Amino acid sequence: MPAKSSMIVTALTTAAVVVVGVLGYQAAASAPDTLTQARKDSHRNAPKSPPERSGKKDKAPAPAEVPAASGKGRRIVYSLDAKRVWLVGGNDKAQRTFTIAPSTVSPPLGQYAVGSRSVSVTGSDGIAIEHVVRFADVDSVTVGFSAAVDGSMPRPDSSKKTGGIRESRADGKAMWDFALHGTKVVVVS
Repeated sequence: MPAKSSMIVTALTTAAVVVVGVLGYQAAASAPDTLTQARKDSHRNAPKSPPERSGKKDKAPAPAEVPAASGKGRRIVYSLDAKRVWLVGGNDKAQRTFTIAPSTVSPPLGQYAVGSRSVSVTGSDGIAIEHVVRFADVDSVTVGFSAAVDGSMPRPDSSKKTGGIRESRADGKAMWDFALHGTKVVVVS
């Protein structure tokens, strides 16, 4: 009987190795050539070249420069007047910049730090939001960045005190990945 048991174990082990090999081959065949290669349906694809007009190529506008008075080092810069955010790397270069829909309650100019984060909650305006990054409290209103799950960026209702600074879902995901607990947030005019 012991010989029969070892034959069964050997057969099961061989079958498991074959299955793992087939699954590994399938995974390798469907994986991108590099880890940074974006899928065709990804929002990270490079924008298409603009169409030619009058024999000249239109140039995309240069991204807004990081405000000079926003400090140094890795940080989030939020401009109240420009309604824009910059995610700035340790080299003082913007890794990403985007426009936002401001909240009705704005934090005073100055430096803050990410104090809390939530994957998904309901905003103070009743809208389901995700990638919530909070950094300030003003008159008992918590201020932070978030993206509406439905993709909307509504104008704030000035009759309500809300602290949700809304961004697109793609920008919200980028903010979430960048803005770990303690990340510096600089609010400028």
